[in-house]
Amino acid sequence: MIWTISDLHLSSVQPKPMDIFGSHWKGHPERIAAAWHARVQPEDYVLLAGDTSWAMRLDDALVDLRWIDALPGRKVLIKGNHDYWWDRVGPLRPHLPPSISAVEADAVDIGSAVVCGTRGWVTPETPGYNPATDERIYNRELGRLDRALAAAAKLNSDGRPLIVMIHYPPFINRQPTEFARRIAAAGAAACIYGHLHRREDWASATQGVVDGVFYQLTACDYLGFGPVGVRGLSGPA
Repeated sequence: MIWTISDLHLSSVQPKPMDIFGSHWKGHPERIAAAWHARVQPEDYVLLAGDTSWAMRLDDALVDLRWIDALPGRKVLIKGNHDYWWDRVGPLRPHLPPSISAVEADAVDIGSAVVCGTRGWVTPETPGYNPATDERIYNRELGRLDRALAAAAKLNSDGRPLIVMIHYPPFINRQPTEFARRIAAAGAAACIYGHLHRREDWASATQGVVDGVFYQLTACDYLGFGPVGVRGLSGPA
């Protein structure tokens, strides 16, 4: 089974109570852990599409990563916009706990599927996009997505489902961004993303099949603080 949940926003070392963003966040780590133990088996995979820890330093984030490591299953992470502890994936990997792997502009074979991903960024269609500050990062993330998709293709000569993880939603006002266009062109089966925490954003989020790709919002508050199965891996939903 392949599960997903994103935006855990853990803060074990310097606690940042998430219920300042609403009472529904109260005790959210305990609720995530309870649902995770109830659903996920040791042989399963759990995909986490960014914003895992509020920590600013890797040493502090490792406390949160060890908490995740103690939960059932094998986990694959990408970076979110609040994962300040994550600089470059190469130096990060030797420090990761045994059950956790990280992808950034590359891919990983999880047996029944291939997973690739990158953080993404705001796009020219996004209100408030500023070319002076955003264009360089936007183009860098497009390049990272291209490398991720190319790495996935090398691992996937036998046609297994491709799952793309991206933190930022690849649609704006239900219209595909360049990220979505490239994900579709690569023949992905599914794309999971997070980042959205307001009910009005959930209501307008693109989900379901678009251009052959099943898009799924996986922010933990949207999911009710429990992992759910990745959809779109066995034909039309």
